[in-house]
Amino acid sequence: MGKALFEAFPAARRVFEEADEALGFALSRLCFEGPQEQLTLTENAQPALVTVSSAAFAVLQENGWEPDYVVGHSLGEYSALVAAGSLRFADAVRLVRKRGQYMQTAVPEGVGAMAALLKLPPDKLEEVLERAAQGEIVTAANLNSDDQVAIAGHSGAVQRAMELAKAAGARRAMLLAVSAPFHCPLMRPAQERLRADLDRTEFHDLRVPLVNNWQAREIRTAAEAREGLYEQVPNPVRWAESMRYLAQQGVAQAVEVGAGSVLTGLLRGVQPPIACFKFGEPADLEKLPR
Repeated sequence: MGKALFEAFPAARRVFEEADEALGFALSRLCFEGPQEQLTLTENAQPALVTVSSAAFAVLQENGWEPDYVVGHSLGEYSALVAAGSLRFADAVRLVRKRGQYMQTAVPEGVGAMAALLKLPPDKLEEVLERAAQGEIVTAANLNSDDQVAIAGHSGAVQRAMELAKAAGARRAMLLAVSAPFHCPLMRPAQERLRADLDRTEFHDLRVPLVNNWQAREIRTAAEAREGLYEQVPNPVRWAESMRYLAQQGVAQAVEVGAGSVLTGLLRGVQPPIACFKFGEPADLEKLPR
């Protein structure tokens, strides 16, 4: 992950080197060589993903690209704040490593779960979650699009919600292979542990506005950036709402920066339409509009 960027662009190489120095171990080697089971541990995966997206953004900047807005899905909000000049990259990777450790230990293994619900009628979601809870926790975690919602909470409640969702018309309900039930109230212990790290970290006012996860609202100040990273931990990612907001502001083109193209897919159906491009590999650079 990110190896081709590292080899092709000095700007990307500098970001990987800064990550290794900030963390005190060779994250770059873990990204490029694995082993996979170590890379996918939350405490490693989170700084790895932020590093790859920040390296890709550094390349875009070097080639004259500057955003009018930034937005990041969950962990991606850290990368977006780096891009907006609110957060130093070295601080971001240290924060997300801590964040990953806190999330990993917030809920004992097997107690929590996450699932994706596809094509569930939107007016059925609240009823499904209320009926599934039965004294446990299950809430919306990622409101990704009108057709895709991720839920999180206690394992039993998530399983009940999956069955109720299918009965309510969902085309599909499937468990997600994740290490913890992210973006639900079970993450409050992780949120409180992260508070001290956020308070110790220097934030700056943003050069360009960010649409945050927990409110789907445009922010511009250092205080709002810090608060957003704190509040996003136990609250749902309001992604579909964020994309609609950007479309309403006249955004016509977006670039998904970093590994993968999941967010590009989630933009389909947003009105007014936003054309989305990706940049995570050297060959992508020539495909971007000028």
